Parts: sequence; structure tokens; C-alpha cells
Amino acid sequence: MAERASVGILISKLPKKNSLFGSDFLQTGEKSIPEIEAVLAAAQILRKLKSEGKNTRLFTSGLAVSWFRDKSTRTRYSFAAAADLLGLSVLDLDEEKTQVAHGETVRETATMLSFLTEVFGIRDDLYLGEGHAFMETVARAVEVGHNEGVLPKRPSVLNLQSDRDHPTQSLSDLAHLTSHFGSLKNLRGKRLVMSWAYSPSYGKPLSVAQGVCGLMTRLGMDVVLAYPDGYGLIPELERQFFKQAKESGGRFSVVHDMKEAFRNADSVYPKSWAPFSVMEEGTRMLRKGDREALVKLEKKGLAMNDKHKDWECTDAMMRSTKGGKALYMHCLPADVSGVSCKEGEVEKSVFERYRKELFLQAGHKPFIIAAMMMLTRFENPAFVLKRTLKGRTF
Repeated sequence: MAERASVGILISKLPKKNSLFGSDFLQTGEKSIPEIEAVLAAAQILRKLKSEGKNTRLFTSGLAVSWFRDKSTRTRYSFAAAADLLGLSVLDLDEEKTQVAHGETVRETATMLSFLTEVFGIRDDLYLGEGHAFMETVARAVEVGHNEGVLPKRPSVLNLQSDRDHPTQSLSDLAHLTSHFGSLKNLRGKRLVMSWAYSPSYGKPLSVAQGVCGLMTRLGMDVVLAYPDGYGLIPELERQFFKQAKESGGRFSVVHDMKEAFRNADSVYPKSWAPFSVMEEGTRMLRKGDREALVKLEKKGLAMNDKHKDWECTDAMMRSTKGGKALYMHCLPADVSGVSCKEGEVEKSVFERYRKELFLQAGHKPFIIAAMMMLTRFENPAFVLKRTLKGRTF
């Protein structure tokens, strides 16, 4: 079993040529399957080293800039924990306390924060067409700064959730699925249901669903995307999922009945996201600077959600899955009926039964982020790990 393999054996399996070195990690779809496997392997190594109390501080100095433009608990903590694991200090950027609030450009801010920075972690996920573009702007700024000789090193930019993708989440989900089903190979043909679910809280981004479908359709899984009419994902991405599934020998389908989707599923991922039309309208209002209209739009979206309260993960639905024992997944926090809200995404009984597995799922993320940091910053991570274990750092 891989879990029982020695650290030395695991390190020897890291790629000799690290193609992630010096790159950003903005969309999982831009990375090859071997690169995805390298992230999983690196995360496993760092987790094992940590559990054995061995040194993982690959850096003696340097910053990890935490740039969150939306609220976060798990990912914000995971980024900070990952940076600390590798020996980096965290700068938590608050735009209201910087010259950004006075009109400083993204290019200037990114460059000024990069002199001793190894990695940027950015979350910008609320508006379609905005978050990914913002991350690309930061990446271009540090690239130019390095090419012009202003920056001695070019920091890497990691996507901690955009409007298009959530790589750290989908890779954490993949690590959880791999652990549950035994191996990456064993995922082929397994049915994973990514389903919309009712939420009374707020209009959540599309990117978790897009990230999960985008990654799992490349791995030969049978991915079922379920949502009510009007809750589709970015159309170009849905078309891409069909293409990827065909190329990988898997399957991708879209259904509009949650109960139908759950039948014979191996794993289910019921989670809310905002109606697509509301997301599009929100971007238009943001660009106009109409904050009052955005508040009204949020209420409109929640009113649309209220028409689909029956889209709840229940015990009855879980019994219809394969053997009645499908793996229940969620990125958290979940809207739990009778706990965090009156009616929500999942029945309390289902959530409590899978609570341990959900926390284990979340526990992969600090190591996935640390693996991304390590692979994008070190050309030969195996060599660096071996030196660090011998008491030498970089």
C-alpha cells in the first residue's frame, strides 16, 4: 500500500523533470495528468513527513501573500498552514489597508509585493469574467517585473478560487476519492454526481462544481451534473466536460432531477450555486458600480432558490445510491437542515453520518496547497526534500 511506503520510496517517485517549476496554477485543466499526479504525490509525501515529525521547512525565508477578495475559512487557513509547513511567512493582504483603496493599480500592487515573495494565493470568485482575469493580471505583472530585471525572482500565482475553477478544492477532492477507492486507477468508471442543492444563505460561486466536473471528466469517471433549469454552469465549460469525458473513456451527462442523478452513484457531491443568469447580471452591475442593485440581485437569486427546496440530499436519496453506501462529499460549510438553517442542502442525519469523512476530505487541502507551492518553486523537489531531511535548507 502507498500509505505504508517509506518517505524515501515516495520521494523517488517524484518526476525527474518538474514541468510545474516556475509556473502558476490558475486552472487545473491547463495541467497535464502527470502534473496532477505529481501534486497528489507531493501532498502525500508532505503529509507523511509531517505525521512522522520530520522537517518540511524547505525555505529559510520568504513570503506567501494571501490575497482574498472574498470570505473564506478552510482555504484561507489551508494556505497559511501550507506556507508555514514549508517555512514561509504569510502576509494577509487587506485591500482596505493598502493603496489599492486609493486607486493603486493591480500591476503596481503585485510588483511592490513581490520583491521577497515566493507565492501569491488569490481568491476572487464572486463575479463571472472577473476573478480569473484578475489572477491573470497579477501573473502578467510579476512576469513583466521579472523579465525587466525589477524582481530577482518571479513569484508563482496560485488560484484559491476564481469564477472559473477551484484547483485546490478539486485536487483535495481527488485526493479524498483516491484514498476512499484505493487508487487513481480505481476511479475509472465510478459514478460521481455533482448536484446543485438548495441553499437559503447566499448565491454561491459556480467554480466548485466546474472544478470537480472539469477534473473528474479527465480521469475516466462517469460524471453526472444535476441542476434545475436555469442553474447551468458556464456553457463553454460544460461543452468542454463532454469532450474531456469522451477523450478519457469516461462519461459526462446533465440531468435535471436530483433523485434520478443519485441512483446507483458511487459518490455524491450536493452543493448550491447561484443561477447562471444572476451571476451574469451581477457582473454587469459590478462593472457599473451599482452596489445597491447587487444587494437586490442577491435577494432575487435566493427567491429563485426557494422554488427548489426539494433539491436536498436526504437519507432516502442516499439509499438509492450504489449499495446505499455512496460517499457523500462537500467542500464545506454545508447548509445543514435543522442545524445551520431550517431547510438546506443536506439532511442532518446524512451530514452527521459522514461528518468524519467530510473533515478528512477538508484535511487534504493544506497539503495539496503546500505541494503546489513546492512544485512551482523548486525545479528538483526530490533533491530539495532529501537535503532538507539531512538538515539543510534553501
